[in-house]
Amino acid sequence: MVNVLQSKRESSRFQILVEIAAHQPNLRQKEVAERLGVTPQAVSEYIKELVADGLVTMNGRMRYSITKEGVEWLLESAAELKRYARVVMEEIICHVAIWTALAEVDLVEGERVSLEMRNGLLFANRKKGIEATGVTISDASEGEDVGVSDLRGLISLEEGRITVCKVPRIQLGGSRKVNLDSMKELLEKNKMVCCLGIEALVALRKLGHEPDVMFGAKESSVEAAYHGVNSVIISVDEQVPNILNRLEAGGLKYELVDLSTI
Repeated sequence: MVNVLQSKRESSRFQILVEIAAHQPNLRQKEVAERLGVTPQAVSEYIKELVADGLVTMNGRMRYSITKEGVEWLLESAAELKRYARVVMEEIICHVAIWTALAEVDLVEGERVSLEMRNGLLFANRKKGIEATGVTISDASEGEDVGVSDLRGLISLEEGRITVCKVPRIQLGGSRKVNLDSMKELLEKNKMVCCLGIEALVALRKLGHEPDVMFGAKESSVEAAYHGVNSVIISVDEQVPNILNRLEAGGLKYELVDLSTI
């Protein structure tokens, strides 16, 4: 166990030293106390200890500076935390975490399988040359769900593409002013179709197409992209700015297409 995690005292000393290093020479003990969940009196006592141990110097009232020894102690403690976190992530969590995959072939408990993400779903197989692998926790027949633990390697996943298609609001003609040929071409290229607005819904129905998602279109397209699935959002024009803001906030790339024939 890392020293700074062995007791509340060591943890508090570490955090207070971090606060001093970040805000020296001025330190508001009340604010530090609130962040640490202790009393200002406790913070004051911890600082006195840090001064006595030569990790902090005090220059006048409420003016503190971290010493060379304090920096060294802080770096050493932070390095211990980093090593501990790496052990937790790489040697502990990976063994207890269970992922669910679709078995593409009959599998038996305890065998190491290859893992691939396709169309937003995780598949378990016996393919060679696949970087990501895991160990099955039970038998599974082809097409069944199977639990996989002890993941190793990276699961290759290309971010899905989002196409935002703007159709005019009813005041500007609605579905009557939509380029249906262009819309049809876009529908054929994308896995999932989302819809926002009655104008967009009617335009889709004119092509004999029902949307996969009518409500929650923005979030559905974002989740689909994160899982490598391409999607198209057919939206009434007044909703487009909100959609683009959401996609940009998620760091997702998109294409904007104007389907209006106005």
